[in-house]
Amino acid sequence: MLGAILGDIVGSPYEFDHNNYKHKDFPLLSEKSHFTDDTVMTVAVARGLIAGKGIPERTFEETKSEMRIWGETYPHAGYGGMFRRWLHAENPKPYGSFGNGSAMRVSAAGWLFDTLDKTLEMAKVTAEVTHNHPEGIKGAQATAAVIFLARTGHSKPEIKRYVEQTFGYDLNRTCDEIRPTYHHVETCQQTVPEAIIAFLESTDYESAIRLTISLRGDADTMGAITGGIAEAYYGGVPAFIKEEVLKRLPDEFVTVMRDFSNEKVKI
Repeated sequence: MLGAILGDIVGSPYEFDHNNYKHKDFPLLSEKSHFTDDTVMTVAVARGLIAGKGIPERTFEETKSEMRIWGETYPHAGYGGMFRRWLHAENPKPYGSFGNGSAMRVSAAGWLFDTLDKTLEMAKVTAEVTHNHPEGIKGAQATAAVIFLARTGHSKPEIKRYVEQTFGYDLNRTCDEIRPTYHHVETCQQTVPEAIIAFLESTDYESAIRLTISLRGDADTMGAITGGIAEAYYGGVPAFIKEEVLKRLPDEFVTVMRDFSNEKVKI
């Protein structure tokens, strides 16, 4: 989960970067680096999954509750308009979104369960709280599945083949091919494949983050998706980045991450 949060924070200054500087040699962290709604909802979903204990109905309700609580606690984190309305609705319902919010927040599902089938089931539940469109569900499931496969020792060719066969994403592109015409877009179908490609092309955690953000799309969300995967595959995040990121998080976020680390693969 830390990998996703770190990716969000690194990507935050570049989400609406209009200077079109599509290169990998950007500052990883600066005074402008901050957590966004991606981090808030990643923490909320982790809490919901832990409380749900792998029971779909319970997990749905717990995740909805946690998302509302954390969203109301941090109301200015950068939520989209439809999600803001959902947060403040008297009786919130899923609203058919295929935005990449379902994928940005799902990383905990890739760690908590000991089978791929259960991971897919729980990723679907977390998406359906708001993003119950098939593409919204697919984006969350693909992200969580790649994290599961990455942390359980599968190779990049195995991961690539699984994603292509299961979800139908086109991963036969390179970042250099994507970068010239890519732009800020917030759908799962136009961000999750690109974020996975950045991971597949990377050599370590930092290069994965640099590649995905260099595309200059929805940078914080793509950082969260790629970062969550890269943490699982490369066995963690660099200590110097972790130290700087923790300084930028409220204490209650750090507490949730500690609780989460004690729950991993126990449900």
